Amino acid sequence: MGAQLRLLRRRIRSVKSTAKITRAQELIASSRIVKAQQRMEAAVPYEREITRAVSAVLSNSADVDHPLTVAKEQPTAAGVLIITSDRGFAGGFNANVLREAEALGGHLRGRGLEVKPFVVGRKGITWHRFRDRRMSGEWSGFSDNPLYAHAKEIADSLVAAFEDENGIDEIHIVYTEFVSMLTQQVQVKRILPLEVEETTEEPPEGPLPYYEFEPTAGEVLNQLLPRYIESRIFNALLQSAASEHASRRRAMKSATDNANELIRVFTQRMNQARQAEITQEISEIVGGANALADASAGKE
Repeated sequence: MGAQLRLLRRRIRSVKSTAKITRAQELIASSRIVKAQQRMEAAVPYEREITRAVSAVLSNSADVDHPLTVAKEQPTAAGVLIITSDRGFAGGFNANVLREAEALGGHLRGRGLEVKPFVVGRKGITWHRFRDRRMSGEWSGFSDNPLYAHAKEIADSLVAAFEDENGIDEIHIVYTEFVSMLTQQVQVKRILPLEVEETTEEPPEGPLPYYEFEPTAGEVLNQLLPRYIESRIFNALLQSAASEHASRRRAMKSATDNANELIRVFTQRMNQARQAEITQEISEIVGGANALADASAGKE
């Protein structure tokens, strides 16, 4: 019985140590979510305005034929930008992204396209290396705190591959969108070539401004479109960072709750074992006293 008590005490100490770690991870993630949300909200006005500017240029210049807006008649390869995290302890955050990326890859292969992955985050890179899958680009070390310079580096690589004749003909992005502290959704979007839609409806933000282009609308697009791609990727990185912290917070809270439940169960078992040990000792003492009493009565 003593060995069982020692085992339960050892397990309780071990679970308490784990609970301290998971609780600390939960608090760290909670503090970082606020900063990630603030950065994400601060980037929204820039993305909104550059989107309006690109829309205005394309609306006022119907004859502009830019390489980034024209889909190839017979595409042969597609690049998929997969945004994962550098660290674990985030529940199903990375698994959900990689599962959607696999589904997208299957759809693209069904169209007869070669899939070339561009991966952000150590978890995604490790996943591809473990399966011996060649990556056309990889970046890591900034998943929880991305900078615009990181987005620019990724965008430059993707645009260069898109403009290369033997590169890629489409670019898709798979990332996790931050909806709320409790909800994060994996998004799959095509970012190149741009989808130009003709409509007579007025945009929800109001009518688009009229621009005069100097020297030409094509030159303006040459400057705007790379910035637009960078802003889209930067927004995806920020959304993914906030989602990563929220997923880690939720996962660590669940782990802490499970650890506390285990501590309660082990403590209950330990108390039962101690009570059974005390009961056994009392029974042995009473039995010994009765035996002595019977022995003394026999001598008399």
